[in-house]
Amino acid sequence: MIKKWVFYSSLALLIGYLSSGFKPFELKNHNWFQSNNQREISYLFPSKEPKDYANLNVPFTGKFFIGFKEAIAFKESQGKYHKVNSLGYMGKYQFGLETLQTIGIQDSAAFLKNPKLQEKAFVALLSKNKWDLKDEIEKYSGSIISGVKVTESGILAAAHLGGAGSVKRFLKSNGIKKCKDNYGTSVRSYMKDFGGYETSGIIAENNPIAK
Repeated sequence: MIKKWVFYSSLALLIGYLSSGFKPFELKNHNWFQSNNQREISYLFPSKEPKDYANLNVPFTGKFFIGFKEAIAFKESQGKYHKVNSLGYMGKYQFGLETLQTIGIQDSAAFLKNPKLQEKAFVALLSKNKWDLKDEIEKYSGSIISGVKVTESGILAAAHLGGAGSVKRFLKSNGIKKCKDNYGTSVRSYMKDFGGYETSGIIAENNPIAK
């Protein structure tokens, strides 16, 4: 009888101990976004800094490519594959119809329902932008423009927001031309927020096709 009591007591203590390691992560205790002015918003997570994750039950993706793409997705759509914004931009990475067509996607409805295709489309667009901006990447990487250190990942992120042409205008004007989207988000803010990630694995292609 005593042995059974000891066994069940030990089992209860073990279950209690293990359960304590699965406490829910409460997002309300963290300020995910911070604003320096009314037009441009920067965010705290995903972060490139390991110290920011010390007390959080979320994975640290650092400067790896997965961190880059998930950070952009979080900024664009909070990572929602089925999101369509007020201007008709769609999916996890918020593609416009014309942009989809440049990488070989004609059926936008099917695209919105296909997470795998959306991921391929993101990489394809990066490849195209890297081709279009290869000279700018070589010329400006490492320089400081408008208070922002220019990096390859920052250039590619800015191109995702405003297109390669907007990035070229921003760089060639030494940051004088701000180049903002319809919501007031600037090429400069994307170049700053998404700088320093690992994107060397993206192969520059003139006409990539997502399929």
